[in-house]
Amino acid sequence: MRIRKAVFPVAGLGTRFLPATKASAKEMLPVVDKPLIQYAVQEAISAGAEELIFITGRSKNSIMDHFDKAYELEAELSQRGKEKLLQIIQEILPPGITCIFIRQAEALGLGHAVLCAWPAVGDEDFSVILADDLIDGKLRPCLAQMQRVYQEYGTSVIATQRVPKEDVSSYGIVETQPVGPGLGEIRRIVEKPKPSEATSNLAVVGRYILTPRIFKLLERTPRGAGGEIQLTDAISMMIQEQTVLAYEFEGTRYDCGSKIGYLKANVEYGLKHPELADEFRDYLTALQIDLKSAEKSDKAPSKK
Repeated sequence: MRIRKAVFPVAGLGTRFLPATKASAKEMLPVVDKPLIQYAVQEAISAGAEELIFITGRSKNSIMDHFDKAYELEAELSQRGKEKLLQIIQEILPPGITCIFIRQAEALGLGHAVLCAWPAVGDEDFSVILADDLIDGKLRPCLAQMQRVYQEYGTSVIATQRVPKEDVSSYGIVETQPVGPGLGEIRRIVEKPKPSEATSNLAVVGRYILTPRIFKLLERTPRGAGGEIQLTDAISMMIQEQTVLAYEFEGTRYDCGSKIGYLKANVEYGLKHPELADEFRDYLTALQIDLKSAEKSDKAPSKK
């Protein structure tokens, strides 16, 4: 039981990062030296994906170009003897991996984006990855963790994490019946409830393993929060028919759809980068000393 197909909804406008995303995909924003979408693709491949399905929109050609073969660039690097850089470029997409690009004609929400993948997914179970949820799975990538749960239970699995009660209105929130440590069967799922109305703080994050039944349900899902077709609403219908599990993954999530989350990710991944870590750590240490000195100066009483 292996999930061969992974869906990447990448048609969003990325308005929170304007003007950087005016002419370029938000998924191409780099964390240190790799774009967000590449981290997502590597995570899918680590869990066994062989077919990558990108649901794109306007101004998203850079994603297609990134995963295409760059003959001129490779020839130039080879001619100049830059073998290390050449290897990095050639390893962006391993052999045997297929990419499919499908245009989402209208921005009708995540549920609609997933529905657009139906012709490519067919009747197979599949995964969905939101690239702006960058997850450092520590010992094992998040989707690979979910794959193990899927192999054991043979049903849909959704990644979740606990969030502060005041933040529940930014997420789909689930109520669960415990099945095991960090694992529960979803009894109820609500998209962006008010904090006063939420009965749980277990939030859905951007990783899903779903059965193809979701497509039929999305077909008849009306527009919900924000006037969009919400994947959460279709999942709410699916739990009436099938078991859907909520899995609290092990690792750290960076919300790279927000500026502060994106900055945090760059710092944390910079501190782990094999070429930059030591120098970057020294810089941050010196910066911290400078900031403390400036803080002391600000608090010092002025002499008259």
